[in-house]
Amino acid sequence: MVSIRCKMLVKAELERLGLHYQTVELGEAEIEEDISADKWNELNLALKKSGIELMDDKKSILIEKIKNVIVELVHYSEKPLKINLSDYLSQKLGHNYTYLANLFSESQGITIEHFHILHKIERVKELLIYDELSITEIAWKTDYSSVAHLSNQFKKITGLTPSFFKKIKRKRRSTLEDI
Repeated sequence: MVSIRCKMLVKAELERLGLHYQTVELGEAEIEEDISADKWNELNLALKKSGIELMDDKKSILIEKIKNVIVELVHYSEKPLKINLSDYLSQKLGHNYTYLANLFSESQGITIEHFHILHKIERVKELLIYDELSITEIAWKTDYSSVAHLSNQFKKITGLTPSFFKKIKRKRRSTLEDI
């Protein structure tokens, strides 16, 4: 679950089934009562129709938590990270980073760091498209040490420089406006 819409959908399904929840957060729901196998299956089927999958495997749940912490950090946090990502994840999830990193890489086929970079670049693209901030401001907001570092990583991932990406977006937009 990575969006507010997903959280709303999960809450609605829980309420429809008469299940009481304490919290529904990104990637997890805390339900007050024990769920029968029938209710679990009904909830699972209802959520699958909307593209949400229930998990009961502890390793899969932990992988989803890693993803959600990174998504929340990159897309929804306004404050730059003041400690290493590895320390942050270890503190937030209560596990040794080496364990988290090995589990994540084995399951996802990429490192946690690469997953983090991919999300940072997506956030940079989003901010470039909004066209409200300079590249320097975007670098600061997305926790890059410099514009050069952002530009190098952006080009490595997308094949384009941030300024060229911004230019392409403007061209597309003006072309659409002319129609």
